Amino acid sequence: MTLQDTQPSGVYGTPPAELAETPEGALQFSPLIPGSRRLEEQEEGALGTMVVLAPHGTVERRYTIALALRALAPDGALTVLAPKDKGGSRIAKELKAFGCDVAETSRRHHRICACTRPALPAGLDQALAEGGPRLDDGLGLWTWPGIFSWNRIDPGSALLEQTLPALSGRGADFGCGLGILARTILTSPKVEHLAMIDIDRRAVDMAGRNIDDPRAELRWADIRSGTGLKGLDFAVMNPPFHDGGAEDQSLGQAFIRRAAEALRPGGVLWLVANRHLPYEAVLKSLFKRVTPKVEASGYKIYEAVK
Repeated sequence: MTLQDTQPSGVYGTPPAELAETPEGALQFSPLIPGSRRLEEQEEGALGTMVVLAPHGTVERRYTIALALRALAPDGALTVLAPKDKGGSRIAKELKAFGCDVAETSRRHHRICACTRPALPAGLDQALAEGGPRLDDGLGLWTWPGIFSWNRIDPGSALLEQTLPALSGRGADFGCGLGILARTILTSPKVEHLAMIDIDRRAVDMAGRNIDDPRAELRWADIRSGTGLKGLDFAVMNPPFHDGGAEDQSLGQAFIRRAAEALRPGGVLWLVANRHLPYEAVLKSLFKRVTPKVEASGYKIYEAVK
């Protein structure tokens, strides 16, 4: 039995089983799967094998690979894969820059790279510094590459931020991100409590740095699975409409349904969405009154009363 066989295995994301075998009992490290472990906190050399479904963004991908290499024991097996058009074609070059000897294959529009951790990987510190949390002077916020709109204020959120009235009572920010909308919501002294929920653990971590207010409660959770919130006076959202890079309109529709469940009768939902997204039908089926408030720059804002 080798050292690799006695050490735990890790996995990042949900690699397709037909493309890369994930060892049974592998520890999950994706920040997009609530409850996962933090790869940043994994002890150096603690893992025997690691399988990574690589993120799309270059900085985020190199950061994740660097974390995986740091967590692996010397000669620990690393498999990294991604769709060819979403970073997969760059993985082999990036692994070689870290000093890895790479075997590359292609299947089902993915590039799959296998290697072992070199004794002394090159460039880990630089990749970790580039891909880690930082204070963005332009935003005036703590941010982290890989979070939605991590280096700019999303135009939809900006439009909603400008449109929101002074809110009051107990509410929620569904898909809170860095806390841009929450920062505006909490300027109202009549807000008693704000649940801030996001599926991205990194966003929750950064929102915790950006929002210093005892009324805010941060939650790392998948809103689609339910929130447990009831009797809210308001909810605010700029819901996602991409899953794994592909448009998925059911994401926003699920957010709307969860908001309807959480609001009290007479409670209000403020929603911003891209103009082309068909949310009107689900809104009208769940809310007593749906009012288009603003349409500008390819976005539309609705006020929906339960």
